[in-house]
Amino acid sequence: MNNSGKIDPYGFREYDARWVYEKDIDDDGIVQLGKGLGTQIINHTKKNNPRIIVGQDYRSYSEHIKEKLKEGLVSTGCKIEDIGLSLSPMVYFAQFNLNSDAIAMVTASHNENGWTGVKMGIKKGLTHAPEEMKELKDITLNQKFINGKGNVKKIDDFQNVYKNDLITKNPLNKKIKAVVACGNGTAGIFAPEILRSIGCEVIELDCELDWTFPKYNPNPEDLEMLHSISSAVKENNADIGFGFDGDGDRVGVIDDKGNEIFSDKIGLLIARNLSKDHKNSKFIVDVKSTGLYSNDKILKENKCETIYWKTGHSHIKRKVNTDNALAGFEKSGHFFFNKPLGYGYDDGINSAIQVCKLLDKNNKKMSEILGELPTTYQSPTMAPYCKDSEKYDVVENLVTEITNIKENKTKVDDQEIREILTVNGVRFSFDDGSWGLIRASSNKPSLVVVTESPTSEDRKKKIFDFIDNLLQQTGKVGDYDQKI
Repeated sequence: MNNSGKIDPYGFREYDARWVYEKDIDDDGIVQLGKGLGTQIINHTKKNNPRIIVGQDYRSYSEHIKEKLKEGLVSTGCKIEDIGLSLSPMVYFAQFNLNSDAIAMVTASHNENGWTGVKMGIKKGLTHAPEEMKELKDITLNQKFINGKGNVKKIDDFQNVYKNDLITKNPLNKKIKAVVACGNGTAGIFAPEILRSIGCEVIELDCELDWTFPKYNPNPEDLEMLHSISSAVKENNADIGFGFDGDGDRVGVIDDKGNEIFSDKIGLLIARNLSKDHKNSKFIVDVKSTGLYSNDKILKENKCETIYWKTGHSHIKRKVNTDNALAGFEKSGHFFFNKPLGYGYDDGINSAIQVCKLLDKNNKKMSEILGELPTTYQSPTMAPYCKDSEKYDVVENLVTEITNIKENKTKVDDQEIREILTVNGVRFSFDDGSWGLIRASSNKPSLVVVTESPTSEDRKKKIFDFIDNLLQQTGKVGDYDQKI
């Protein structure tokens, strides 16, 4: 048995696998990860030679890591279909288009250089959830590998199959001037061409591939990236600005005035637009998202329902799938479109296309469409330190405490708690639509706190003070990364 591979067990996250290459995982470790994944796929599909789609992003070392991963997969009996340089959504699409048994995409998404990782999935359109990651970790670290004989086949020109699928389904009626920023990541060879082909006038920003990321990381939550898109929108008098992350599954949006639009508000605008043609639909949003979905008049008129669910792209994707929702929106910029708009997975370019369709349908500027939403005062996502070993217990105790406050009709800033949601921590809301959230972070030793009020800044702050007071009483919470 070969025990020489180095794999840091902490790299198996809740729904992603990520390591710093060579420090936390070496070549032999990646081969073993491939053996673990191959074994898991064979166990799930009950096939000796399942077909696996494999692709990689544009980092300097991604192709090498993909070769090592393939070596492990082949040794278990998997048949590899390598589609080469890809976006994560292109690999997800390939599973439908080529009808394969599973996928593995080598990417560290928007993480800094040095990081690597694998996004993987067995059931079409879904990526590994916590149970599957736990199972993969167990198979890999305990070397419970199956031996078999697989092979590798290269699939040429799949990029065009993916591009054409998005282009043919989504023609626009009017010219939309869009700034398209890719932070020198892999989306640079996809997004400008697709958006141009559906009818946009595209102004490219950092779309040439450069794995050193000379300006900033391709991350639509990165302020530097958002500021450069904003400047380009204003300089070029553009209608909209898009910023794509490193592997193309997320998008950030800037309006015609150069203002960033939070993804949960973009989601609501898209949901409103879709609800007119798709009455009685369901939408899934994560618990960090704005409370405006709950009482939105246009969604109500079109008999649409919104369900708040666990934060995390894997969780929202699954909920969209199991509830047969039309779409799902996550505050971090992952959007999921189900049939007939997509295949249920997150594709940043398809998300940008849905924003273009919104502009195509309305004879208004993006800032005007946004201005039709009620004003809300929303806090940033705040993360107070809390040990990994204690964070879930702390949240569980707070669920009990807040439930008691509701039952005893104790008032918070002169209002009683009307509703409590506990699918992911505790989110409590009031009659005026204000709410607060406390949950455990899924990937670092901290809690997550968000508050929002449609009434006033002051009310948003009062709800935060109420949460902060509860947290301080536990004695188990440290400093915040940022605070209102």
